[in-house]
Amino acid sequence: MITSEPSSSTPVRRRQRRLARAAAASVVLASAGLAAPASADVPEGWSNPDDVDMLYALLLLAGVPLLLFVVIVGLTYLPALVRGEKLMPGSADDQWFGGPRQGAKEIEAGAHADETGGARGSW
Repeated sequence: MITSEPSSSTPVRRRQRRLARAAAASVVLASAGLAAPASADVPEGWSNPDDVDMLYALLLLAGVPLLLFVVIVGLTYLPALVRGEKLMPGSADDQWFGGPRQGAKEIEAGAHADETGGARGSW
């Protein structure tokens, strides 16, 4: 006869399941409680505005961000287009921003590094 002893992780798993259920139930109750005021009527002293036209809402909520996107892209690429630069992917040469204009000084194999910097360089 083979018997197995209950592992010590079983009570931990049960506790985790109970906590997960309690958390899920509290989230549902809290969201229902927070959504209740949304179904209230407009107070008596407040105005009740007219409904917004769907076309106006689409223009405002989608057109303005799209227009802003187009303006930012234009301001980004327009200077390069005016200078005549190519904007196709892969057409740019490698660039070292902030590096020396004449190119990096490279040390030939076996040469002494008097004029170069580095960890043991002399300035």
